[in-house]
Amino acid sequence: MPTPTTPVRPIDARGWQFEVQDLSASTETWLRIGLLTSFSHNPGENEETEDTTSFDSDGYFEQDVMQRGASISLASKYAADKAGKRDLGQAYIDDVWTYRLGVDSRNPVRWRHRTQPTWVVWDATVSPGEQGGGTTEKTSWSATITRCGKPSTAAVTPPPAGGGS
Repeated sequence: MPTPTTPVRPIDARGWQFEVQDLSASTETWLRIGLLTSFSHNPGENEETEDTTSFDSDGYFEQDVMQRGASISLASKYAADKAGKRDLGQAYIDDVWTYRLGVDSRNPVRWRHRTQPTWVVWDATVSPGEQGGGTTEKTSWSATITRCGKPSTAAVTPPPAGGGS
C-alpha cells in the first residue's frame, strides 16, 4: 500500500529573505534588506548560447550554452525610522556598495525562502534602481543584483547574540 504524502503547495512570496554581506564589518555580518514589496529572479539573465546547427542537423536547430547568468530585482519602500536611520541592508547597498568600482564592485549576497535550510550565495554586482513616489504614496526603493561566477550554498545558522542574521 502506498504511503500517504503531504500535498505539494505553492509557497508565499513574502517568505523570501535577501541579505547583503557588510564587507566593512570586522566580523562576518549579513544585513537583511527590509520592507520588500516584490522581487523577480531571472535565472537566464546574461545567458549566452552558440548556434551549433549544421547540415547534419537535418533542419533542426541546435545550440550549446556557453555562459550562464542570473539576476534578482528587488523592490521595496525606502525605509528609515523617525530619526532618519535607514534600513541597514538598503543603506549598505545605497551608501557603500553602489559607489564601488572595478574589482571592488563585487559583494556577497544570499537569499532563500524561510522554509529552506540553505542559503543561495552569490558574488554579485548591484545596479541601484529608481526612487520616487507621488503625493499619496510612500517612497519606492529598488536594486538589481547580478550574479558573478558560479553560485554556492551555505547552511542556515542561528544569528549570533546581539544582531546579524
